[in-house]
Parts: sequence; structure tokens; C-alpha cells
Amino acid sequence: MPLLTALPQALRQPHLHLRMLAPGLALSTGVAVLAVIAAKAEEAAFGAQWLEPLVLAILIGAAVRTLWRPDARFKAGIDFSAKTVLEIAIVLLGASVSAQTLLSVGPWLLFGIVAVVALIVPLAFLLGRALGLPPRMALLIACGNGICGNSAIAAVAPVIEADSRDVSASIAFTAVLGVAVVLLLPLLGHALTMGALHYGILSGLTVYAVPQVLAAAAPMGQGAIQIGTLVKLVRVLMLGPVTVVLSLLASRLPEERRNPNAKGAPRKGLMPPLFILGFLGMIALRSAGALPHDALAPMSTGATIFTVISMAALGLGVDVRAVAAAGPRVIATVTLSLVVLVALGLALVALLPV
Repeated sequence: MPLLTALPQALRQPHLHLRMLAPGLALSTGVAVLAVIAAKAEEAAFGAQWLEPLVLAILIGAAVRTLWRPDARFKAGIDFSAKTVLEIAIVLLGASVSAQTLLSVGPWLLFGIVAVVALIVPLAFLLGRALGLPPRMALLIACGNGICGNSAIAAVAPVIEADSRDVSASIAFTAVLGVAVVLLLPLLGHALTMGALHYGILSGLTVYAVPQVLAAAAPMGQGAIQIGTLVKLVRVLMLGPVTVVLSLLASRLPEERRNPNAKGAPRKGLMPPLFILGFLGMIALRSAGALPHDALAPMSTGATIFTVISMAALGLGVDVRAVAAAGPRVIATVTLSLVVLVALGLALVALLPV
């Protein structure tokens, strides 16, 4: 009997645990559905999704939170959606990449992509700190700019125990600037008279999301689209090593004043989070051909769905007024970091023997 009493209530009475999660999980899922519908309406109206469902989920969630504050019965499900559901999504995301992707780009370009990411993340972090951003927000922006925008921010956030306000502010401004890059990068490519290959490399190195890479590279033709997508996928692969390194360094980050939505103290010890190990394990299984081919598409779809739900939950935990208060410094950090990233991309294009 004492042993039974010592077990967590979630294990002794799982139906009570599910009942506790249901309101917040249902609310997060409902906001995610609205985000998908809004994205489809956006595509029907403008012919493209400039704001992805992931971004719209945060914006809609934050709007709901501004107009109506969910009471205590929603908290457990919203927290579960923002953390556990996101971690499941990241593990599933690992099934979409493989070691073969790395080998297909050639050694010089592969080394160049790794070097650009290895440079831009610490440079953007130092820039954010110089502009007065807290360490965790500066890291979020650095990883978002250097790797894959919103997905990188969402993946890094639980590793460094980032405040939900910092996460939402980082994603919001990164998303806005990501749209601007899609519109302005082709103008830069034409001004520099870049060929399809060089411009494709530049777009893959600087644009945040894969769909946005397609849109940014399209004006230069199919060749630019293909090389841009490939470079972008290799950049995404850097998410695993970067998050592992950050998980090892998280305990060294200085303490910050944290709000009630923060997820607790930084992780201690040298063991990377299990979901990061799961992400790397999925890549290994995909590379070894151990994952059934028919399972890859459902896993990719599942990762997308779970990520949108988790972003909706993140938005539901955010006070828009607090995000707006941090705006100018975040905008400056994101913009200047992007300028540095474009400069590094142009330098790599000039140095590559292609």
C-alpha cells in the first residue's frame, strides 16, 4: 500500500490526469485548427502562405489570451501542449532528415554551411547581449536567425528553459522579418547579378523556413530552388548539434527574473534532454533505412500538427503587452543579426569553388 501511495497520481489514476489536461489541450488544439484555416484562407487570397500556421497559431493564441484569460482549469493542458507536445514533435522531425542529405551537397559547401551557422549563432548572441537582451532571449534569436527561424526557437526554448514571453517575442519578430527577406532577397540577387546556383545557396543560408526558401528562390529559376532547399535542409540538421551543446551549457546561463509562465530553473548536469536524443536517434534510424518508407509522411505530418498545437499553447500563455514592451531591442537584434548572416552568406558564395 505505501508503494502504491508513493506512485504519482498520473500513474495511479490516468483518467484523472487526462481529465486535468483535457480543457487546456482542447483549447490549444482549437486555436491550432483556427491557425490552419487562416493559413489556407491566406493562400487562397494571396496565392502563398506568407505567415505559416505555426506563426498564426501564436498570434491567434496571444489574441485569445489578450481578450480572455483562461482560468486555472486550462493551465495543466496548456503547459502540457507547450512542452510535452512540442518535444514529441521535435523527435518526429528527426525522421525527415538523413545523413545522405549531408553527403549530397559536397564537402566544401557542407563545411561552409556548418561554418556559417557556427559563426552566426555566437555573433548574434553577443549582438543581442550588447543591445541589452537577456541571455535566453538573445540565444533564441541567435538560433532562430542562424538555423531555421521559428522551428529552431521552438526547439531551443525548452532546452534553455526560456520564458514564454521571450519565445513569443522572438518568434513574432523573426516571422515578420522572414517575410521581408522573401520579398527583398530577390532584389539583392538581381542587383548583384547572381546566377541561379549562387543565389540558391544564398537563399538557403539566409531565409528562415523551407516554404519561404522556395518563394525566395523561385524568381531565379528551378536550379535556385533545388540548391536553396538542399542548403536549407543541411542548415536544419544543425539544430541537433546546437541544441545538444546548449543543453550542456544551460546550467551556466545566469539567473534571470522570470515570470509565472517560465518553465522552472535551467537544466543541471551534462545529460542532454531526452527529446534531443530522440531527434538524433530518428536521424540515425532514417540514415540506416530502419524507418519504413510509408511511415515517413505520417511522421512528418504529425510533427507539423504537434508543433502548431504547441505554438498555440505558447500564444495562450503570453501577455501581448509584455511582448510589445520588449519590441525595439528585439527588432534591432533580429535585423542586425540578419544583416550579418547575409554578409556571411555572400562571403561563402564568393569563396566556394563552384
